[in-house]
Amino acid sequence: MNEKLKGVNLGGWLVLENWMTPNLFDGVVAEDEYYLAQDLEKKVYEARMETHRNEFITEADFIRLAQAKVNIVRIPVPYFIFGDRPPFIGCVAHLDRAFNWAKAYGIKVLIDLHTVPNSQNGFDNGGISGVCKWGQDEAEVEFVLSVLTRLAQRYRDHAALWGIELVNEPITEKMWGVMKPLERYQARDPKLAQGSRPLTMAFLQDFYCKAYQQLREILLPDTWIVFHDAFELHAWKEFFAKNNFSQVMLDTHQYLMIAEMDGTEQNIGAYLAYLDQLGKEIAEVACYIPVFVGEWSLFNSYAAGTDTKGGINPTQEEFTATNRLSSAALIEVYQTLWQKSVATWNIGEGHMYWTYKLNIDTINDPAWYGWDSWDFSRCLAKGWID
Repeated sequence: MNEKLKGVNLGGWLVLENWMTPNLFDGVVAEDEYYLAQDLEKKVYEARMETHRNEFITEADFIRLAQAKVNIVRIPVPYFIFGDRPPFIGCVAHLDRAFNWAKAYGIKVLIDLHTVPNSQNGFDNGGISGVCKWGQDEAEVEFVLSVLTRLAQRYRDHAALWGIELVNEPITEKMWGVMKPLERYQARDPKLAQGSRPLTMAFLQDFYCKAYQQLREILLPDTWIVFHDAFELHAWKEFFAKNNFSQVMLDTHQYLMIAEMDGTEQNIGAYLAYLDQLGKEIAEVACYIPVFVGEWSLFNSYAAGTDTKGGINPTQEEFTATNRLSSAALIEVYQTLWQKSVATWNIGEGHMYWTYKLNIDTINDPAWYGWDSWDFSRCLAKGWID
């Protein structure tokens, strides 16, 4: 693929996040996918999951994506995709269908292993909130390597396969200190959370090397193997210099909400200045490794009309927008940020928006005002992006 990546994430489909599909969590206290399977009766859980997976993403979505000139989808998948970690239900048949839809409409697929047992980051998107212990369990590390190997074997020869991302958003000490996941995401079982800590860069790089060696022997030479930067874009130069990798790309996730957490003022001028600086950093990293932005969105506190405290959402804290912009003003804000962001990401290899769609009602539920900017399909419909 010589053209720049113009992609979207199919988030909230095969990997659940409460805020993206809160209806799936109706009637339970579960705040993450791990406890959803425990809080629902087995038959109810299975029926709810099957209905969601069959209806949330369909062939019609791939038609719309092709019409929007999207050339790649990043599909988050769970560690239990093959159905071998009860009580969770596998979903590889749904991924098979997505691959065939993608092929039919000329779209490539990046498989993203989004969760691992006991989490790689302590975030809700790691499968279980407030726990980060995967890297401490050698057996579970080996299990994850086996999942990656099976994915590579299954899709190796599929025309739609673009690449495999080894693990989503592993967290090291730097982002651990910024995000404070054990405070932001309260563990439901404090005993289970005991011993949670960030991954070391040494562990992560060793895992990447092992996974790369296993997958490179299976995958076709032109299939990409993707490493996430663990929110440390500049920490990889020596690693790539001393390892002789082929067809490897670095994924960095860049959100304005993280910039806000880091002190960026909540106004358009500050956001644009932040993107200018990111462009310089991407150009620097691209000198030694191809880099793309695998997650980003237009979401920001200025357009949401309230300080969202780094993107905390209404499932965690209720917000009341105090500075709602007119429709025309929103179009101008989002178009400005879209054009600047895309130009910045294209200094590298391109981008993949988070996310394609949400199952929330931002019109009838005032608490969700502003969160529609996470939703690529709504951004298109409202003329915020092109």
